[in-house]
Amino acid sequence: MSSLLIIEDDDLLRDGLCTQLAQEGHQVATAADGEQAQHLLESERFDGVILDLSLPKRDGMDILQWSRKRSPALPILILTARDSVDDRVQGLKAGADDYMTKPFNMQELQARLASLLRRARLPAFTGSLEIGATAHPVLRVDAQLPRAWLGDHAMELTQREWSLLSLLVRHAGQVVSRDDVVSLWQIDGTEGGLSASNALEVYIHRLRRKLQGSGLNIRNVRGLGYLFETKSP
Repeated sequence: MSSLLIIEDDDLLRDGLCTQLAQEGHQVATAADGEQAQHLLESERFDGVILDLSLPKRDGMDILQWSRKRSPALPILILTARDSVDDRVQGLKAGADDYMTKPFNMQELQARLASLLRRARLPAFTGSLEIGATAHPVLRVDAQLPRAWLGDHAMELTQREWSLLSLLVRHAGQVVSRDDVVSLWQIDGTEGGLSASNALEVYIHRLRRKLQGSGLNIRNVRGLGYLFETKSP
């Protein structure tokens, strides 16, 4: 299913939401305050967020605006006790995809969340990059947002995996040099203890695994770089 983050300072409500959504098959992480939420959003990838606005340490509206700048396509559902029309308008204008007030109906929340997640997975965007091998699903890569699909299935990609895949698809059939990728990522020196070259190899390996069965291949061209191609039948 989906990876979700629940940002809620009420322990009982947070635990209840976590239990209900986990029973639906979702992987659920939780945060009890704004600072913890920001840390999780920076360090992990989520398919959707349920966000309370009245949070300790950092207000939910600040988290919403920060998240929207960082991840424009991330589905965010506000769940809050702030029930005035002005609050709703402010939340939606700030970038929320939906707005629900407490108390709420759990079935309605699940239905709204499912709708947000379903729309986020649809490859109905402009500026997509496409490539496919005969008798295999088409690979579609969003040219602007960190999203990609193999056929109708959304791929799980980090920001760097998406930027690397976009570059390779854009130059399919041509050699992309290591320097081109390092420049794209603006890596200087080391990343997490790895040299830029070794870090690139790690991401290439990850993409190869995620493209297994697609009829597509990332081939090393010795001394030059990488070539994105369809495999020979």
